[in-house]
Formats: sequence, structure tokens, C-alpha cells
Amino acid sequence: MALKSAWELALERTGGASSVKLTAKQKKKIAELEQLYKAKIAQEELTLQPKIAATATPEERQKLEETLRNEIAKLRRKLEDEKEKIRQGKTE
Repeated sequence: MALKSAWELALERTGGASSVKLTAKQKKKIAELEQLYKAKIAQEELTLQPKIAATATPEERQKLEETLRNEIAKLRRKLEDEKEKIRQGKTE
């Protein structure tokens, strides 16, 4: 199940048409952010997946899996916040 970004959800609510046209600079910044956060998420997975695989008890495993999910969700929220700032022209 793929998670939708806040931007995608907003587009669905408004009929799918974006009223904001992004500049080439904004598009480039958003693409750079997406790459950066993709790398951060991969790093979290690379750090925690071996620990999850090596756990001895189901409780430890569950705790580490929850930590991984929380970290990924936090990074995705942060990414969406930063992308929204760019869309609104609050960062240059």
C-alpha cells in the first residue's frame, strides 16, 4: 500500500488540478529534497534491518520494527513540510 503525500491528497480534494505552477528552480529543489530523503530513509533501513534480523525475541523485533516505521514516517512528514514550503515560495 503506497502512502500518498499531503500534496497528492490536496490535489485529489481540489479536483486534481494544481493552482500553483512551480518554477524550474522549485522543481529542482523538490527533486533534490526527494533524493535526500530517499537516502535518509534507506540509511534508517540499512541501520535497523540487520538489528531486526538479529533479535532474539519477538518483543525486541516488534519494538525495532516500530522504531523503523516511526523514523520513516517522521522523515516523510519532514519531506512533505519542506516541499510545501518550496511550493509556497517560503524558501529560496
